[in-house]
Amino acid sequence: MSPNALRVALVVAATALLGACGFHLRQSAALPQGMDKVHLTVVGGGRLERELTRAIENSNATVVDKPGAGIAELAVTSNTFRTDSLTVSGTARVTEYAVRYHVEFNAKGPDGNLLVAPQQVDMSREFSYDATNTIGTSAQTDEIQRSLINDMVQSILFRLQAARNHPPAAEPAPAPAPSAQ
Repeated sequence: MSPNALRVALVVAATALLGACGFHLRQSAALPQGMDKVHLTVVGGGRLERELTRAIENSNATVVDKPGAGIAELAVTSNTFRTDSLTVSGTARVTEYAVRYHVEFNAKGPDGNLLVAPQQVDMSREFSYDATNTIGTSAQTDEIQRSLINDMVQSILFRLQAARNHPPAAEPAPAPAPSAQ
């Protein structure tokens, strides 16, 4: 068997194994109707804003700088990290931490109607602290935050896609007032 044929066979085998175990590459989300142009507002900006912009653009929408007529709104109104101590050793040293990530967001269509009602999403990751390797702890926390941001972007996209598949029900018409007799 030639080296090229062996490589092709290995790639095909690896692809088949990954597909069989349930692994699938993340795809772009099908955004709700009217979200072909989106004004994105992220409190705190930073990495979440960059990753969310990239994900929206990968979903065949355009992120615009200013709100306006015919432009949907995606607003992230809270974007905070917190680190909590989980366990303490017998020598009163923290041995485990949790990095917690809290985001609140909502989405409105170009007509101003809510596509996704205000929602809160909380995520966390736990890690062990090694007092002899404090530099590693900082890098570990940074990597955990990057991972949480990526997961948060996917969570927001899943909720937007769900809004496309299950649009909010129209407001029921008010009941007629009883007639005076």
